[in-house]
Amino acid sequence: MDGKTATEPVTTHDRQERFDLVRRRIGLLLGPTSFAAVLLLADGLPGPQRSLAAIFALVMIWWITEAIPLAVTALLAVSLCVLLGVGDEDTVFGAFGNDTIFTFLGGFVIARAMTVHGLDRRIALRMLSIPGVVRSPARTVIAFGALAAAISAFISNTAAVAMLFPIGLGVVSAVSSIRTGNTPRLSRTSTALMLVIAYGASIGGLFTPIGAPHQLIGRQLIEDQTGRNIGFVQWVGLFAPIVIAMFVVLCLVLLLLNRPEVKRLENAEEYVAAERAKLGPFSRGEQNTSIAFVLAVLLWTGPGILQVVLGDDNGLVELLRDHLTEGVAAILAAALLFLLPLPGKPGKATLEWSDAAKIDWGTILLFAAGIVLGSLSSETGLAERLGAGLSELIGVSSLTSVTILAAITALVISETTSNTASVGIVLPIVLPMAHALGVDPLIPGLVATAAAGYGFMLPVSTPPNAIVYGSGLVPITRMVRSGLVFDVLGVAILVTGVLLIAPLAGL
Repeated sequence: MDGKTATEPVTTHDRQERFDLVRRRIGLLLGPTSFAAVLLLADGLPGPQRSLAAIFALVMIWWITEAIPLAVTALLAVSLCVLLGVGDEDTVFGAFGNDTIFTFLGGFVIARAMTVHGLDRRIALRMLSIPGVVRSPARTVIAFGALAAAISAFISNTAAVAMLFPIGLGVVSAVSSIRTGNTPRLSRTSTALMLVIAYGASIGGLFTPIGAPHQLIGRQLIEDQTGRNIGFVQWVGLFAPIVIAMFVVLCLVLLLLNRPEVKRLENAEEYVAAERAKLGPFSRGEQNTSIAFVLAVLLWTGPGILQVVLGDDNGLVELLRDHLTEGVAAILAAALLFLLPLPGKPGKATLEWSDAAKIDWGTILLFAAGIVLGSLSSETGLAERLGAGLSELIGVSSLTSVTILAAITALVISETTSNTASVGIVLPIVLPMAHALGVDPLIPGLVATAAAGYGFMLPVSTPPNAIVYGSGLVPITRMVRSGLVFDVLGVAILVTGVLLIAPLAGL
């Protein structure tokens, strides 16, 4: 009986674990079967296209079902590309030296330093300690959502939620009206608070290209396919208004669907003040991390700002554009963490390699595999063939219809698999389909990239969803209802916003 006694009820968490187990087992069998079927039966495709299509079939099934770890599937995919002659080893493994890989690496290291020294937690508690912020349920929900969105603009959504989640639980536990004894109880207030942390982080990551790993992957695939550069400042100019609009709608949706039972949160301010007092004075580690973070932001945004001020043809602008790439900027800022010393122990730097090594290497491998598969689908002609076939089958033809299709496809896939895997699956389909229709693929590609970060309905859709669902304060029915409404409204805002703002942002 799976370790349960006859008197112990089967919880939603148990059912979710069983569903995941069945899904993995099905994927483990279906992936190789589909790989073999495409390889043996797709006679209409030339050799390299057929081999790549078979690899895509295996990868998509294993990514969606998570039959084995996503990063392992990614490494297997690139190895099969070499083994089956889809690309040579220099082309395939050369993607691991991509500039965006180093943007990932530097950004992850800086985020790790924030966590190690508690800078992210200090920022969050400082914002929550503003008088009156956590006094009412509505203001508390908005404040936590704003914090999640702001922090996730520069560190991963998962890290932002992992940091805010215990603070949110602490606030809920401190409020006598929404707890039983010392334990938080299920209430509309606690549900809204948990959901706004998860959803706020997911939409806030869209503010900058480094806010979520799948966005860097999507941007790289778009640039490779279109030959056009999407700068840091251009990205922010496009998506900042969309994120703000989505955040306003998010707060309205959550507060209307999960209307708080009380008008005042007693003891919440006292809890925040007590937690903030535990932090002590601003440490040297926090100071050094702040310096590295500010340097990274300046190096990322500086070339774009100078381009606007001095013009495209200015010598300094051209020099920075050619040599100060985002990857170089990220590594320079991250390297500073290993140079700035801490007081006390001689030779001790702000960040030790033992801490830096704990970054998410799996996402980096997943990113490289996505770049490989995307570029090879274009080089072999598989992307063009697939895009032409889909456009004829579906019957879409205009920029608006292709963009809407891209958003819905990415959203649906992101509900069942990781955001990073969703981009790797959707963009190699959307971009060539737009090409085949004579539509500029930039806008559908950007929308698909952004929509792949959605997935608000289910605990398995995103790590932030899974984290807050694990609190026991979010019934699955409320997550599905709130997520479904926000999915629909979010897609409408996203599609409309990108279509209207992209030309104004110079894209």
